[in-house]
Amino acid sequence: MKESSSIAHTYADQYLKTLDEDNVVLREGGMHMHIPEGATPKDGPSAGISMTTSLLSYALKKPVRNNLAMTGEITLTGKVLPVGGIKEKTIAAKRSGIDTIILPADNKKDFDELQEYIKEGIEVHYADYYRDVYDIAFGNKASTVL
Repeated sequence: MKESSSIAHTYADQYLKTLDEDNVVLREGGMHMHIPEGATPKDGPSAGISMTTSLLSYALKKPVRNNLAMTGEITLTGKVLPVGGIKEKTIAAKRSGIDTIILPADNKKDFDELQEYIKEGIEVHYADYYRDVYDIAFGNKASTVL
C-alpha cells in the first residue's frame, strides 16, 4: 500500500499540473494517506485509481460522483492495470447501492463472465488510462495529454 499510495500521489500531482498548473496543493501540502486495515486486508495495488481520484478531488476542491466505485492499479504514466477479485468487488459495490463502476480495460472479460444477476443494474466503464477515470469520476471531459 505504501508504494501504491506513493505512485498515486506522484501521478495525481503530474495530472493536476495539466488541469491547473498553478495548483501546488499536492506538491507543497503536507499530507498523510491513512488506509486502516481493519477487517479487510489490503495487500495489493487495486486502490491506485481510487487514491489518485481522491487526491485530485482534494486538490481541486471538486467532489467525485457519489454513486461510483472503482478499482485498478495505476502506473507512473497513468496506465490503468488489471486487478483481481472483480466478482467480489462488483458484488460489494452493488450491495452498497453503487450503480456505476470503473474497471481496468483489461478486466473486461472478468466482468463479462459474471452472472447476469450480478451485472444487472450496474453501469460499467473501462479505463485504459487515468484520463478515462477522471472523465467519469468528475462528470466532464478532461483536456489533458497524459
